[in-house]
Amino acid sequence: MRRSSFADVHCPIAQSMEIIGEWWTPLILRDAFFGVRRFDDFARRLGIARNVLADRLDTLVEGGVLEKRPYDEARGRYDYVLTEKGRALWPVLVALRQWGDEWVLGEGNEPVLLEHQGCGHVVHVEPTCGHCGERLDARSVRAVAGPAAPPDTLLPPPGS
Repeated sequence: MRRSSFADVHCPIAQSMEIIGEWWTPLILRDAFFGVRRFDDFARRLGIARNVLADRLDTLVEGGVLEKRPYDEARGRYDYVLTEKGRALWPVLVALRQWGDEWVLGEGNEPVLLEHQGCGHVVHVEPTCGHCGERLDARSVRAVAGPAAPPDTLLPPPGS
């Protein structure tokens, strides 16, 4: 079943899903963060069909998340390397992994832990306010119209 495109939806989440929303893509990105760079290595680790992998990698390259770097030009072989834009997805993947550990697999069933090299403790990422440092949750923030909000925004009116 083919999904609809979000290309015309004026929403950063919808636009992001155009690039990273296919179900294999977070696993490709996970492996890229683990240092996987070559097509055959992605295919072998993921067990993904080669045509699907090629399509996902092309989307990530077109979206500026990965960069293709030739390593064997004669045979048309490339490394797929995270760009700055791709590396900026790290907290998104960490949050998704952390949610899966807690709510899907359960405590004590974590296949991978992230250890902070500075102090040696297991990392637990929590969103914080970039201004005051306070920890955030859905109840401690509110959505307000941004500078590019359309007149028919889906946001609730102020004070509601």
